[in-house]
Formats: sequence, C-alpha cells, structure tokens
Amino acid sequence: MSLASEELSDRIRTLLDPRLAITEQKMFGGRCFMLSGNMLVGPMKDGGLLVRVGKERYDDALALPGARPMTMGSKTMSGFVEVSGDVLEDDEVLLDWIELARSFVETLPAK
Repeated sequence: MSLASEELSDRIRTLLDPRLAITEQKMFGGRCFMLSGNMLVGPMKDGGLLVRVGKERYDDALALPGARPMTMGSKTMSGFVEVSGDVLEDDEVLLDWIELARSFVETLPAK
C-alpha cells in the first residue's frame, strides 16, 4: 500500500462510528473497509477513494465534486465511484462520502 492510501486509511478509522460492525479486508490491491461484510469504502494508491454508492445513487454521486466512474481495466463498476484525493483533504467531505456509502451499504443483507 502507498503512503497516501495508508494516511487515508488512518483518517477513515478516526471518522468511522465505533459502534458500527466495521472490518478491514484486502481487496482491489489495497485495503477496503467493510460494514457487516459488505464493502463500504476503499482508499486508492493515489490517495483517492473507492466509494460504494449503489445504482440508485450513482448518478447523483457522479455529480459531486471530484467523483468519476470507477473502472477496472475496461469495465465500469456500476454502483461505485472513485473520488479524487484532492477533494478529500477536508475531514467533513471525507465523512460525507463515508456516510453516503454507509447509507447504501446498510440496506444490504449482512454477509
């Protein structure tokens, strides 16, 4: 993992509600934060953030500053967006993205 993703991971840990069933798991070549077994967010090597927003909120999430479609190779991952590290410098903005992901992931059955 890169220094940028490690620093972002540390910030995420401090912002997550300790009452939530959060675990960490290696995925997509890095670390992902999981809520009840479902992926919530994942810091990227470049300091950006992979955010699971769901298909219903996908277009709204893409309209937010710094968001773009998440692609793996030539495939776009529907329901996931990548957020540029530039817009995540403020903890309140980072928390907003975490909360957007949480609001979707909490609708999923626990794994």
